[in-house]
Amino acid sequence: MRHAVGTSEARGQMSAEFDGRTGLWGKISRRLRGSGAAEAVDDGDREALLLAAAEAGLPLAPAAYPAPGYGCSCDRVGCPTPARHPVSFAWQSQSTTDRAQVERWARHQPQANFITATGLTHDVLDVPVEAGQQALERLLGAGVDVGPVAVSDDGRMLFFTLTRGTPEDEDEWWPCELDCRPETMDEHPGLRWHCRGSYVLVPPARLPGPDHHTVHWLRGPEHPLPDPLTLLEPLTDACARHTNRDQNHAAGAWPLRG
Repeated sequence: MRHAVGTSEARGQMSAEFDGRTGLWGKISRRLRGSGAAEAVDDGDREALLLAAAEAGLPLAPAAYPAPGYGCSCDRVGCPTPARHPVSFAWQSQSTTDRAQVERWARHQPQANFITATGLTHDVLDVPVEAGQQALERLLGAGVDVGPVAVSDDGRMLFFTLTRGTPEDEDEWWPCELDCRPETMDEHPGLRWHCRGSYVLVPPARLPGPDHHTVHWLRGPEHPLPDPLTLLEPLTDACARHTNRDQNHAAGAWPLRG
């Protein structure tokens, strides 16, 4: 069992681990190879990671967590998004960066996952993990300030960015065909742009299933949020290559008539 660490120490450890090229790519490679379950996070580490996210300006709210039966702690039979949704329907107004509130939630709901509401202070560009790896290598190689990056073991990579607009600035926000909300996730198998009205799980989060999958940081929340447009082209290019590769693989696997 690892010892609990304070918020500043946890953030320092994340920066040292995720900034080092060897540590970063070793971690990515292990995830992609499926080399085993993610390392467990104890209660002290969990609280420190959540507080670090809140301190970085990511508004948090409690979410469901994996449970026996249908895989979700909520009481909805056949929950369509087990352990991936907020507890409260008022999650947008409930989401906060207040340290005391996050501490209370973390201590009183020790099994809960947490979501971060997007479109308030930040957006998230959500891509298939293989495409994200290619884009991340390209961006870091070009010296781009990428910002926080998380990996979901179910095959997605999350790039945290500044938001395109806020509810206080209605005239400077326009919808985009890439915009993604929880109810439209299946319509966006490639790049998903989580902005106003959406959310993502924030590390450390646990996913349902026997493999003990998690959502975890590759680059911690102490990294400044970048402009999403600086990441968009490499991410869309990588997603296009990923989609074309899958289509070519499917076409090649189709039986040919003699």
